[in-house]
Amino acid sequence: MFGKRSSGGDTLQREAPQPAQPAPAAMPASAPRGPQPSKQASGQPAFKPTADDMGMPSPSIAPSRPQPPVIENRRSESFYETKGQIFGALIEAIDLTQLSKLDPMAAREEIRDIVNEIITIKNVAMSISEQEELLEDICNDVLGYGPLEPLLARDDIADIMVNGSATVYIEVQGKIQKTGVRFRDNQQLHNICQRIVSQIGRRVDESSPICDARLPDGSRVNVIVPPLSIDGPALTIRKFKKDKLTLEQLVRFGTISPEGAQLLQVIGRCRVNVLISGGTGSGKTTLLNCLTQFIDTDERVITCEDAAELQLQQPHVVRLESRPPNLEGEGEVKMRDLVRNCLRMRPERIIVGEVRGPEAFDLLQAMNTGHDGSMGTLHANSPREALQRLESMITMGGFQLPPRTIREMVVASIDVIIQVSRLRDGSRRITHVTEVVGMEGEVVTTQDLFVYDYLGEDQNGKILGRHRSTGIGHPRFWERARYFGEEQRLAAALDASETIDEQVR
Repeated sequence: MFGKRSSGGDTLQREAPQPAQPAPAAMPASAPRGPQPSKQASGQPAFKPTADDMGMPSPSIAPSRPQPPVIENRRSESFYETKGQIFGALIEAIDLTQLSKLDPMAAREEIRDIVNEIITIKNVAMSISEQEELLEDICNDVLGYGPLEPLLARDDIADIMVNGSATVYIEVQGKIQKTGVRFRDNQQLHNICQRIVSQIGRRVDESSPICDARLPDGSRVNVIVPPLSIDGPALTIRKFKKDKLTLEQLVRFGTISPEGAQLLQVIGRCRVNVLISGGTGSGKTTLLNCLTQFIDTDERVITCEDAAELQLQQPHVVRLESRPPNLEGEGEVKMRDLVRNCLRMRPERIIVGEVRGPEAFDLLQAMNTGHDGSMGTLHANSPREALQRLESMITMGGFQLPPRTIREMVVASIDVIIQVSRLRDGSRRITHVTEVVGMEGEVVTTQDLFVYDYLGEDQNGKILGRHRSTGIGHPRFWERARYFGEEQRLAAALDASETIDEQVR
């Protein structure tokens, strides 16, 4: 079927004297984890199989405390040499053009057949479990992302951090742990990075060493390569769960109390302009996805992102994504261009994945000109700092406006700031639901509706705390909630949380 296989096996019989040279960008070789090949054929002592080599599941990295030592289940150099020879023969034996025309399952079966044939011809001695894992590794190299495939398949991993070819970390339940996953060399890692970013028409090389991209499932990817990254390519993947989180699940996780969740539902339903603030990895995008679940299905929503990662469930959603410049330095489309273009697309809500530059001015303008219910996220450590960052981003954007004018614009545009934080035990909490009230002189005034109080920690190091109402019974957006028929739910949420707070005291 693939042309080169019809030559009577001559190509397959040629022994590869060295491990295969780095494959093209579309077909990188790899050196993922797994068993060592048997050495009986070369007269060396037989390889003593481990639980992993016998086909048993390798021990997972326990997220609970205390954490066990990381198992560095690395393979020997002889395994990489054997795999390199088989991979080199595979590349010579297949027609990549024909392979690309097959669906993934058919292509995987075809590769497995060829690899089995190569193993037979080369008389490679290995157990059934070793051979099966070798087949899976090579299929991942050719059709997937090589050593990253097992990590991408795990739904409990939040982040994958590759610091060069020999060091890979993951985040599980808010804690960073080292794995035994490795790449053959930096060239293979660079090829995989190139494969990822090329799927959305981008590139990463010496002339363009920084790139933001996304995987087909929406996971966010950042790549930075030499010469900016000294120890080899650095790849960071922010994975999204296959099952999208809901506000009810956040309540079960303790991120917010049931009464606080009801308040957030009212905020999402009443077209309140919301800014979600938090640090890196605190859950801003997850919370934004949860809030958008309460947008009416008949509203037209337009999203603007640097790398499309929002997962809105409404039927009428237009997704826009910025674009870096091409090889000639032309064709760049910035976030501000997208936000300004949104105003010509008849939006009812504009959602900006992350506000990080001059587009803050255009978002505030949109919020203040009839696009109620717009939302965005930004990096800040508190609601007060979020307001200061908005002001600084507008100033750095070149807008020659007096500080008071900028602050008046912020007050007229932003209704609520929701602060999310990742605590030192890895848990994520909504720590503030803060309302922007107005101005007193030159200062923007705010009031907290909900806060999270730190109470201590248990014997396992888990943070203990509680969400409570601050006693504000009539928020500034009360009339808006009344307009949408939600004032009773709003009052019930505030009263219930205040009652619980009094009982606790």
